Amino acid sequence: NVKWRVALPEAGNSSPVISGDRIFLTQPNTEKKRRGLLCLDRKSGKTLWEKSVEYEAKERTHRTNHFCSSSPATDGKRVIVAYGSAGIYCYSLDGRELWRRDLGAIDHVWGYGSSPLIHEDLCIHYHGPGKGAALIALDKKTGKIVWRFDEPIWKPGKRTDGFRGQSDGGIIGAFSTPIIVKAAGRDELIMSFPMAMKAFDPKTGKELWSCEGLNPLVYTSPVHHKGMLVAMGGYYGNSIGVRTGGKGNVTGKRLWQEIRHHGGIGTGVAKDGHLYVQDAGGIAYCIDFASGATKWKARLPGRGNSWGSLMLAGDLIYALSQTGNTTVFKASPEQFESLALNELEERTNSSIAVADGDLFIRTHEALWRIATPSRN
Repeated sequence: NVKWRVALPEAGNSSPVISGDRIFLTQPNTEKKRRGLLCLDRKSGKTLWEKSVEYEAKERTHRTNHFCSSSPATDGKRVIVAYGSAGIYCYSLDGRELWRRDLGAIDHVWGYGSSPLIHEDLCIHYHGPGKGAALIALDKKTGKIVWRFDEPIWKPGKRTDGFRGQSDGGIIGAFSTPIIVKAAGRDELIMSFPMAMKAFDPKTGKELWSCEGLNPLVYTSPVHHKGMLVAMGGYYGNSIGVRTGGKGNVTGKRLWQEIRHHGGIGTGVAKDGHLYVQDAGGIAYCIDFASGATKWKARLPGRGNSWGSLMLAGDLIYALSQTGNTTVFKASPEQFESLALNELEERTNSSIAVADGDLFIRTHEALWRIATPSRN
């Protein structure tokens, strides 16, 4: 059911974003020191336009975390992309630059990965990790900064929460993308920082509540389900569960905390009171959302670990591995049941994107569109 496969000039970790008949994908060009955005036609895969910016200064990153690892965001009228130290840019759907904003340099040994979020008239973006990291809201029409929350500096000391590891820049930092949830008649902007999950008023940036118990390294985004939130630390870090709608420091009211839990790099999905996640080693877990208890764990079939987030479609969960295997399994707390295994045989660190029944997968070599034979 492959409709088309379009070769890409260089590896990248971002995922595609689809709006109508257009696909937006960030794309690095290391040789020319450029960071760019591709716009492709959904039906044919043909490149409609390409924009890029040059960034000459050195910026640290991990060898597996390519520049342009942030995915774009679009509201159907504009598309916004974060290029790390090169700034954040907004384009019209036909490729005209509408505005740009320099948010300062990012300096972290593992680079960056958080993606922008569009909410009403704002573009909200976590500009980090590292020194000067901040959660920033910009006017989506002008790029003007509306509010800014500077990430608290965590100073390593004597640990009592089970965390073990180096206390250097390589293991402290958030790569999470914030989410918006409805709670008690208000919107809450939820972000997983090192050591704590926090909620803000998205319009003003006012901190509403905070829940401690994470560890210094966070990859995944928070997951919301029926008035509850779960945040997970990276690489078997700490995980916490908390209810939305709180006030002040709600650490003492959290639902649960698990030490050295099942967190990985990709974000999980929730279904019928349960959280489904996969760790970086290719193990899938079913977790009771309200208690944090593990119902089952199973190694996914096929080859390879995973950096991508899970995708839920009805009662089916799609899990993409780094080697290009997609496992489809049932969203059931009773037991792990694998239903299908599909192989692209190309490496990927991305997540599956879905639009109108089509699957879009970005590998290090190409962008794929997979659809039923009846679709154009």
